[in-house]
Amino acid sequence: MISVLTKRADFLAANSGLRNARPGFVLLTRPNQGQGIRYGITVTKKIGNAVVRNRMKRRFRELLRAALPEHGLADHDHVLIGRAGGVERDFHRMGEELAQALIRAGEGKSDPAYGRRPRRGSKVS
Repeated sequence: MISVLTKRADFLAANSGLRNARPGFVLLTRPNQGQGIRYGITVTKKIGNAVVRNRMKRRFRELLRAALPEHGLADHDHVLIGRAGGVERDFHRMGEELAQALIRAGEGKSDPAYGRRPRRGSKVS
């Protein structure tokens, strides 16, 4: 059964898992100790106003409903983080990119973390 992530702690925990970035989104996957396939969607206010963010979330929800039964990782949390170009991208292309990202995550592959910015307040030694 596929369920939805609702707790902030689950989203934060997913951040320590595998990260696969695509032009329209970032997919985070992490094992969840036998709780089945779960998904969550995050779209920040940087992306646009509420109308744009809600449209992106609806598109992501539909992409996940189509892709998770076939390509989803068993007993894993899947979190999609929206990126700026995600609303304008072709829906079918995003579906293909999501399937590729899920297959890559299933192989245990992740994108390097070199593009991440340091957190606010963290000291760089």
